[in-house]
Amino acid sequence: MIKIVIADPHPIIYKGVKSFFRNSTEISVIGKTINFLELLNFLESKKIDIVLLEMDLPGLDGLQVIKPLKERFHYVNFLIFSSLNEEVYAISALKSGASGYLCKTNPLKELRSAILKISSGGIYITKKLAEIIAYNESNLNQKSKIDRLSEREVQVLKMLVDGKRNKEVAFSLGINAKTVSTYRSRIMKKLEAKNFVDLFQKTKHIDFEIY
Repeated sequence: MIKIVIADPHPIIYKGVKSFFRNSTEISVIGKTINFLELLNFLESKKIDIVLLEMDLPGLDGLQVIKPLKERFHYVNFLIFSSLNEEVYAISALKSGASGYLCKTNPLKELRSAILKISSGGIYITKKLAEIIAYNESNLNQKSKIDRLSEREVQVLKMLVDGKRNKEVAFSLGINAKTVSTYRSRIMKKLEAKNFVDLFQKTKHIDFEIY
């Protein structure tokens, strides 16, 4: 049986989750806490597998409690179960040591899936969050490739992505069109772009203002 405690200041959350798992043969809700001190005392007195943690705890950011508690109770996993937007907070929660993030707007059956996944040693993220992480990693990798370009190559790339033709780029930079073509070839090679459409797709989200 997976034992969980709910750290949440809202009584309705405890009642709703406990009621949902009332007849479960897998998961048991054995208590509730509403702040850090109560949670600490609870973990000291009972063996818990997972803490269902609201980020917005009274007087404290829920993420701040994860690291010190995991250092003391290394066997305990934390699942953030919050009303706060996962697009904004989920990645920070995972970096802080949480084993998963689930927004309260999701159905409780998904909460069950999250608890089972974490209990088996996994990390639980929603499909939506997985897409966000993949998107961020893709942008980070692409930015890393952009950093390989020379200052002039970045200038040329920015103009090309803005829709300027080789002759327009050449006129703006005071170089000839053949040189622009050479720069374009170098850029595509460094960014591993197959063609200009691919190049545009790879770079359209890059903030060139930082270069």
